[in-house]
Amino acid sequence: MDTILRSRAKEVIIGPGRPFVVIGERINPTGRKRLGVEMANGDFHRVRADAIAQVEAGAQMLDVNAGIPLADEPTILAEAIHQVQSVVDVPVSIDSSVVAALKAGLEAYQGKALVNSVTGEDERLEAVLPLIAEHEAAIIGVSNDETGISPEVAVRFAVAKKIVERAEAYGIPREDVLIDPLAMPASAVPGAGRTLLELTRRLHEELGVNTVCGASNISFGLPDRETVNAAFMAMIIAIGMPAAITNPLKPAVRKLILAAEMLMGRDEHCMAWIQQARGESGGGVAEQRRSARAARRAARRNREGGS
Repeated sequence: MDTILRSRAKEVIIGPGRPFVVIGERINPTGRKRLGVEMANGDFHRVRADAIAQVEAGAQMLDVNAGIPLADEPTILAEAIHQVQSVVDVPVSIDSSVVAALKAGLEAYQGKALVNSVTGEDERLEAVLPLIAEHEAAIIGVSNDETGISPEVAVRFAVAKKIVERAEAYGIPREDVLIDPLAMPASAVPGAGRTLLELTRRLHEELGVNTVCGASNISFGLPDRETVNAAFMAMIIAIGMPAAITNPLKPAVRKLILAAEMLMGRDEHCMAWIQQARGESGGGVAEQRRSARAARRAARRNREGGS
């Protein structure tokens, strides 16, 4: 089942067996005081720069958030989306907990957006789902409700099932509902990674939905977060999660995604892996081509049963 998102001219497909989709997380003022002040004052130069940098680093989509205390979030979010779409042509995830801001963002966006997010509370579903249906957008459903975030896989699964079924009742097809099984901080929740992996398997097998998560949350409060995040990315790719919201500017994360995609057989002749490795070592174009030819010969020998 494929989830298709669009910008003005570019299409991104999230689904089983598809290339892993990196959704850049940097355009978010949470924890970035300077960015929040600039956005509140109508200065979007850093938003534009972050959009360009993330796409150049490999992000196929961008998450855009304007959650700034005491600011006019609907106006700021709409302008941020406009500014992002003025400099890069990738689909956008419109990220807000404020319904008026989601409405303004959807009205400003050109294409088929992803909305991040809706939780399982009845009031929240009734407020957001009609808006999603009206704009024919896709949505991220988060596996928590008015009772909070349960440590139990079965409880989170039930919340996800409720969101999917309620979305379908509003005419939103299942392929347009991605479920976030919730990456909790491993420093505070023992077994957080194991819980997410188990829930992700159930979501894929029993609900048939695509999944996504805010991958950087797993390392919150820990030293050397980049290494933890990179290891987690490899794990969720191996389990079949087709997309994640993360920071593509982190070299370890970027490298582990390339390695995992190569090992999953989604990097033809290992070309992307070879190119990044040769780039790091300063290898020239000729050396890259020799490595690529060697990889193709090895693949051909393998197909023919040679050694």
